[in-house]
Amino acid sequence: MVFQTHKELSTKIESLKNENLKIGFVPTMGALHAGHISLMQEAMKSNDVLVVSIFVNPTQFDNASDLSKYPRTVENDIDLIYKHFDKSKVIIYTPHVEDIYGNSTVAKSYKYDGLEQVMEGANRPGHFDGVGTILEFLFQKVQPDHAYFGEKDFQQLQIVKKLVEKLHLPIQIIGCPIKREMNGLAMSSRNERLSPKARKEAIFIIQSLEKAKEHFKNHSINDTVEMVQKLYTENENLELEYFTIASEETLVPVKRKYHKHTYRAFIVAHLEGVRLIDNMRLS
Repeated sequence: MVFQTHKELSTKIESLKNENLKIGFVPTMGALHAGHISLMQEAMKSNDVLVVSIFVNPTQFDNASDLSKYPRTVENDIDLIYKHFDKSKVIIYTPHVEDIYGNSTVAKSYKYDGLEQVMEGANRPGHFDGVGTILEFLFQKVQPDHAYFGEKDFQQLQIVKKLVEKLHLPIQIIGCPIKREMNGLAMSSRNERLSPKARKEAIFIIQSLEKAKEHFKNHSINDTVEMVQKLYTENENLELEYFTIASEETLVPVKRKYHKHTYRAFIVAHLEGVRLIDNMRLS
């Protein structure tokens, strides 16, 4: 079933709840790929019904050009979902902006205990307010038992967990491993904007993360950061926005290593005007 209004969706969700059926939810912005499908497959393992939302959320874009260029392929997305899953067990929600925001497309303000003040939050002001606004709305309408997010957006995953905690929502947030293309590039809807040549060049991102992980074993954090920055200085194709090594729990960038602490490297690079993100656990 495909619904375009939250009222229709809520009516259907109420009937599912009355049947005590478990709901797994995968929120997306469309332009679906194998990474999204893997999240849906994970959802179907532990739930009776899969709900997928397809909505390009304007309030989480800090760049109007980026919003306008974001691929919109709703009909193809629906076909892809039905190709992989039993229609009787899938609900698809494809709202228009007005159905979510009414006449005022404005984000609410959220505090995530500092998780929003670093990396993507620092570089894209208001981004996580937009994320919180759309997810609070969707969580209230879908009322899922479980919601699934990819670790490619690791900071977002941690923020969603904090959002659910602060709103006291009875939802289990489940992070799923990064799905990668054959060459190692992290799957992303933005990859569709890359030329075939750039798509090959983009593997430099995962290669730099792998080098960072290996370097990190025997070198300091500062030395590892400088090594990666030098790699991008020498690369003519990719422009490094930032490379950060942070605590996996707090996302706070760190300067030194501590025993039994988990670190993750976060990277953002630009190629052909496309902003690409990736991350990797270091320890």
